Amino acid sequence: MITFILNNKTIKTPEHSGKTLLDFIRYQQRLTGTKIGCREGDCGACTVLVGTLKDNDLIEYQSVTSCISPLGNAHGKHIVTVEGTNLKDKLTEQQEAMNANYATQCGFCTPGFVVALTGFALSNSDKNYSQALDAISGNICRCTGYKSIERATHQVVEKLEHQEGQSFGWLIDHGFIPAYFKSIPQRLKAIEAKDLNQPKGKFVSGGTDLYVQQADHLADNDVHLIAEKDYLKGITIQDKICTIGTNATVSDLWNHTELNNILPNLRKHLKLVSSEQIRNMASFGGNLVNASPIGDMTIFFLALNSDVIILDENNNERTISLKNFYQGYKTFDLKDGELLKEIRFQVPTKTAYFNFEKVCKRTHLDIASVNSAIHISIENNTISEAHVSLGGVAAIPKYLHETSSFLKGKPLTSEVILEANEVLQSEISPISDVRGTSDYKRLLARQLFFAHFIEFFPKQFTLNDFVQHV
Repeated sequence: MITFILNNKTIKTPEHSGKTLLDFIRYQQRLTGTKIGCREGDCGACTVLVGTLKDNDLIEYQSVTSCISPLGNAHGKHIVTVEGTNLKDKLTEQQEAMNANYATQCGFCTPGFVVALTGFALSNSDKNYSQALDAISGNICRCTGYKSIERATHQVVEKLEHQEGQSFGWLIDHGFIPAYFKSIPQRLKAIEAKDLNQPKGKFVSGGTDLYVQQADHLADNDVHLIAEKDYLKGITIQDKICTIGTNATVSDLWNHTELNNILPNLRKHLKLVSSEQIRNMASFGGNLVNASPIGDMTIFFLALNSDVIILDENNNERTISLKNFYQGYKTFDLKDGELLKEIRFQVPTKTAYFNFEKVCKRTHLDIASVNSAIHISIENNTISEAHVSLGGVAAIPKYLHETSSFLKGKPLTSEVILEANEVLQSEISPISDVRGTSDYKRLLARQLFFAHFIEFFPKQFTLNDFVQHV
């Protein structure tokens, strides 16, 4: 029995765990403020909050797109729709900001924006304008041109300037959330939600890719939900090795203090990966086994020369290099009953450089035409280690074996980088499709490769150093 709290109501339902949370909310509970838009997680009209009880009796709220979230993942959680944000006799601060700044026209997207801004108010993130814009990055509006929504967001930030931590009491007293939120931690503890009895079926974690493609099939057939399996969670760094559970999300990486210190541009890179709602949901394991030739985090981990640890039905483990994991288009070295358990890589040293680049039709919340990552180490102006990856240029997420080998041991000069590009071009085989012609993708691969070195060494290289010789 799936048990959770929906707004201020405890739900116990025998519904199929593979049903989408959106359909349960709208058709079973008749809460129609949560809208059906794209059904692909792109528009944000179906945004809800998922509150998870932590060890210290605090609840961590994250926004998700309910159209591609399995109902079973709500088990033991607090789910908040736009109806659950309402106060009894007045508008919340988020609603008032949208109203005062004329930030709504047709109104279809408005509930999603209100819920996302409520999630921002409830979050532990810094209450600044930049973080607030990140919070609504997955919400699309066709009417306003966004400037009025941006003004509303700024008003919310100003009202939150004096918030005292993640205090439900403060947020209730200042009109951001209704009073019932204060009772949710104890009510979730009382549920004592245990793991659902999971049938044998398709493994599903966040579901953000599978539900775009197979929502109806998953709603009607057995699924084995693994998002709450603790042995697949967590990020640890020990003996200079970073281990990431395959249930971890981009948001987990975003919020990891130590990794942000090691990779100072980490959040800049991760901001290019989908929206906040999707970053809160999508698992790294799902991203890797999706096997998309342009999977952002696959390209990211390839350049870190990562290994993946694979678990079978008898809890036996085996390790394989991620660069050898992919065998062909959408095929990989994973047998029936096996599951990706962890991703491991050696933490970059102080002499190392890491960068991720991406080109797509819009800057954020879009699939790449070509993406690329690189990890190099420099000693005495010599490249002592190099790992280069490219997406969108082959049938698989491409680790550039020959280019990486060519760079190793070479001096850091524009001539070497130009020669490396020739090797790179011989390794890739892009095809023409809706994201560009093969020639265009070759051009992007070249420019992104050069961009890595310009980003690392702006005083040593400019684009002119490379383009005039091409």
